[in-house]
Order: sequence, then C-alpha cells, then structure tokens
Amino acid sequence: MSAAPLTYSRLDRSGFDAVADQHPDVVIPLEQTPSWVEFEQALGRKPLGIWSYTDAAGRLVATASYVHVVRRFRESVVVVNGPVWFAERTPAAERALMETVRHQFREEPSVDPLYVRMQVATLQAPATGPIEHGWYEREIVVDLTPSEADLLKSFRPNARNSIRRAQRNGVEVKHIPRSEWKDVFATQLFPIMQETAERDGFQSFDSSYYETLLTVLGDHLRLLVAYRDGAPLSWLITTEYRGYSVYYFAGSTHEARSTFAPYLLLWEAFRVLKEAGNTACGLTGIVSENYPGLANVTTFKKNFSKNVVVVPTTYDIPLSPVRYAAVASLLTARRTGPSAARAVLRRASTLRPAVVVGRGSRREPVSTPDT
Repeated sequence: MSAAPLTYSRLDRSGFDAVADQHPDVVIPLEQTPSWVEFEQALGRKPLGIWSYTDAAGRLVATASYVHVVRRFRESVVVVNGPVWFAERTPAAERALMETVRHQFREEPSVDPLYVRMQVATLQAPATGPIEHGWYEREIVVDLTPSEADLLKSFRPNARNSIRRAQRNGVEVKHIPRSEWKDVFATQLFPIMQETAERDGFQSFDSSYYETLLTVLGDHLRLLVAYRDGAPLSWLITTEYRGYSVYYFAGSTHEARSTFAPYLLLWEAFRVLKEAGNTACGLTGIVSENYPGLANVTTFKKNFSKNVVVVPTTYDIPLSPVRYAAVASLLTARRTGPSAARAVLRRASTLRPAVVVGRGSRREPVSTPDT
C-alpha cells in the first residue's frame, strides 16, 4: 500500500476483533479499541481510525488508534496509550514503525499535523521532544490472581490497617447501579473531583467528560463510592478489557483521608474486579523524572504492590522538523515571557504562514487524574 518500511491498513471493528482474538495474550489498552473510538466521537473529537502495520512477510507488527487534535499554533495526531505491539519491540522495529507513521500522515489528505505523538521505548530518530509530556512513565500493577486472603496479605501493613480503620469508622462502599451513574456523578461526585483537583494541583475535565465516559463506555466500567452516614467521601471509576483492569479516575474529600475511605474503596474494587475474572489492575501513574507531580499519589499506590511497571515515554514524530522546532521554541518562549514569545512567533510565521490555528480540545486526551 505504500513505500514505507511497513504496510499499513485501516481496521474496522470486525477486523480489530479478529486481531484481538488471534492474540489473546497481548494486553490491549482500552484506549486502543473501537469502544474508545466511539467515546472520542461522542466528545466531539476526530478519531482517525485504528490501523494495523505488517512487515514484508505479512506478519502483524503493531496496531495504533489515532486522534486528531487541533490546538493553538499546532495540529497533531495522538496515539493514546499506544501503539500496541504484537511483534518483538526492538529498536529497529520501532524505527520502522515511526518511519511508516511519518510517511502515512505526510500523505494523509484529511489532516496536516505538525507531529504524531506516541509511546516510544527507545528514543531515536525520527522521534524527539516531546513539546509536552502526555502519559505517565511508571505505574503500579496489582496481581489479582492470588486468593483474596493472600492478596490482602500482600499489601503493606499500612494498607491493611487503613482498610480496617475505614471499616471501624463506619465507611461503606456502594456499587452504583449503571442507570444512576450519570446523575450520581453530576450531583455527588463531580464536586469531589473539583475539590481533589484544587487540593492536588491538577486540572480536571468538565463534568460532561466523565458523564460521557460513563454513558458510552459503560460496558467496560465500574463506579464505586465510599459513603459515611450517607455522605459521599471518595469514588473511583475502573475500566476492564480482556481481563485487564485499570484504576482510572478517582476523587476524595479531605474527610475521606481522615477516615481512610480510599483504602477500603480500592480494596473493594480489587475484590470485585478479581471476581469478574480480571487478572491484574493497573493503578496508573506514579512519580518519575518527567512527572514529579505524581509524588503525592505514589505512596498511596505503593501500599498495594511493589510491582512497578515501566511504560514507554511519549515522544513526538515531527512531520516537518523545521516547523516543529519553531513551534517548540515558541511554546518554550511563552512559558518564559511574552516578549520572547512574540519574537519566536515572528520567526515561525516566516517559515510557514499557514500554520493551523484552531479551536480544539482543551487538552490532549492523555492524562489520568488520581486520588
């Protein structure tokens, strides 16, 4: 189909399902599935489909689901929590995939991206940057295969004691019926998310984002809430796909922390996920060099497992290196001062007068808040 190192083709849902069925041992993130494509569409974003990449012998190398993102000064194509690898992920294989992706989107007439953003295990050309980091690099993954007793025993003493304290404090965990998800989230839980974001220093999505998530991806989600005397203290949303679950979004009040509600809530989630046949639960990001702000959730997550998994870092693949360098300089200048930004903007405009400036998503869809 192309002169690129790999052959690429778009997968419809049946084609994707066939690939997934043929590779039952490959962990496919929910963000790389047709269900997530539907979620992106419901948000008003522009998914560009899920694509497969095969080598000269016709062997499947990887798949990737793309989202088109337009922000001020730049247009990009983003792979959220991907690509998914089905062949050995060697540096040479990654280089071939990146060169293919660069060729693919240079030739794609429907978009004009400055760069393609994806996870890269071995930093090498054509990957660079990124202009801004988009996904965590380390996470805790809890093994759900042991018995409940052994799973509880594997936690740090602090976690086990906190679970018992929450129970003594009268904390009760409820599984919210799916028919009530949207209303309960909007009225009871989003205010807790706002409190959490203000306290921990991150910017949450609008309530409509979470409500759309719950509506569109309901087959893959659970919503659990910890109450005390009828008042919500803490909540979480988990995802599930092919036996792998993720502690995806969560929020807690100040009172929740003093009553240890998040510990009991997560323990109940593990029990339910295990019973449903999930073999592992990812707890999402913990602190790393590029994400020092996750230090405030790292201690909590490490209470439940010592298993730290390294996630490939997100990098940019520029389609026009000169334009990319100019825009990267502009954005750096904007962070350091208005006068510097204006000077860089003037230089950038001489390189490409038609840089796309448009209204896009408030932020690229690659961030996961924690408790």
